[in-house]
Amino acid sequence: MIAQAQSLVDAGWRAMRLSVSGHEEKQTYEPREHIAETARWCVEARKALGHKIVLGVDFHHRLTVAEAASFCQKMPAGTLDFIEEPIRDETPGAYESLRRMTDIPFAIGEEFASKWQFLPFIERDIHQFNRLDVCNVGGFTESMKVAGWSEAHYVDMMPHNPLGPICTAATLHFSAAVANFAWLETRSSPVETHLGFDDAALFPVRPQLDGAVYKVPESAGLGVEVDETLLKDADFAPWEAPHLKRRDGSVTNW
Repeated sequence: MIAQAQSLVDAGWRAMRLSVSGHEEKQTYEPREHIAETARWCVEARKALGHKIVLGVDFHHRLTVAEAASFCQKMPAGTLDFIEEPIRDETPGAYESLRRMTDIPFAIGEEFASKWQFLPFIERDIHQFNRLDVCNVGGFTESMKVAGWSEAHYVDMMPHNPLGPICTAATLHFSAAVANFAWLETRSSPVETHLGFDDAALFPVRPQLDGAVYKVPESAGLGVEVDETLLKDADFAPWEAPHLKRRDGSVTNW
């Protein structure tokens, strides 16, 4: 993991998010088994990469308030620049409780489907980064409303971007239009090319990384072209994403 992170630094990356360790191979996840391990390699990553790199970690809603506090308290001050979605966000008061136990900035909101879901977090100054998804929250109009609202409360935009070239292009235009943009997620980094995030055949014209940077498209529309002949010949089939389970068999958040 640290070797991959260092390779990104060598390629010009200055911000990165680590994923929780240990669950990919086992397809099971027990928070208490991984909290200490994840905290340990976050500390090791910070030591290896230095303090000029923006470093975060994503728990994808898996922890309780107590577990998240335990994780944060296991690391020296300054180890992480943000922690993404450590707990579920249906109850903003739970995040307020967690805030009293850690000063690590929170990144929240990737699954929000309305500007109104951002309301309590912005108005009550609970978090520092909005993980807004242009494709989830209602397009450009609603995204710009959230951005302006956030700017008034000194909350930076860290857009969520897992959906491919069209989402990437739309988010690039959005990011270029707001004053409080921080970083844009991509799954096309040099250590993630195996994911096939950008399909060059299906999207012959699309945003592409220039080192560690996306340039804002200057062509018409979003700046994406689709080979519709490939879509006509495609054999689509239902697909169910993997489900991460606890040892008792209950399904938890991937």
